[in-house]
Amino acid sequence: MHRVSTNWTLFLKFFIPVFWIVFFGAVTIAVLLYQFEYIGDIPASNFRIGMVLFFISGLLLMVFTLMRLKRVELSPESIFVTDYFKNRKYTYNSVEEISISRFLFFATASIRLHQKGTFGKKIVFVPNLERFRLFLTQHPEVFSNVRIEGLK
Repeated sequence: MHRVSTNWTLFLKFFIPVFWIVFFGAVTIAVLLYQFEYIGDIPASNFRIGMVLFFISGLLLMVFTLMRLKRVELSPESIFVTDYFKNRKYTYNSVEEISISRFLFFATASIRLHQKGTFGKKIVFVPNLERFRLFLTQHPEVFSNVRIEGLK
């Protein structure tokens, strides 16, 4: 098996969200419980509302981005996907397309399945582009029926 997702997946999926939730959750609770009238020139009620909105929006952002990431490994026969709790095996026949998107220095990849699987119809991961290209050159026959977009 060849791991094609980056080593940063575990850090991005668990460490950053847990650290963010604990730190800003504690700050939000402290702001809500501490009795004060103003923070600088900002009334306490406005600051509390802003802090709660900041915490909730950050939490939602992580749920819909970082916490969706999966670890992906490829073999000549199958694709193995894990969220570090569940492991699933998909055949290449069940894959519709693989697309890679780039934003500045950051790349994300998604595997779109023909039918919904355990992790949904779209599996998102952060690819290690060198390892992905190496696997493609070593096993070109594997993706003969799969459309690959964005890999240069």
